[in-house]
Amino acid sequence: MKKVAWRPGLPELILIFAILIFIFGAKRLKEIARGTGEAVREFKRAVSEPPEKRDMEAVMEAARKMGIETEGKSLKQILKEMDEKISEEKN
Repeated sequence: MKKVAWRPGLPELILIFAILIFIFGAKRLKEIARGTGEAVREFKRAVSEPPEKRDMEAVMEAARKMGIETEGKSLKQILKEMDEKISEEKN
């Protein structure tokens, strides 16, 4: 006879939820659920995007933080300006 892993039923889930409400409080539990949902959504978005798009977004964000205008420029132009700015700061 095969042993089946224990799976919580409805009464067990209700008990777990009640314990969580008791520990964290309804308001805090709501905040935790919202934060968890946002994290899962961001993870799914990051996983589903092609790597090239993620890389491009990361470069654009880094360029903006360095004070480089990115509007209407190609990736090659932006990378060149970033390289120049880094070289200037080293000297």
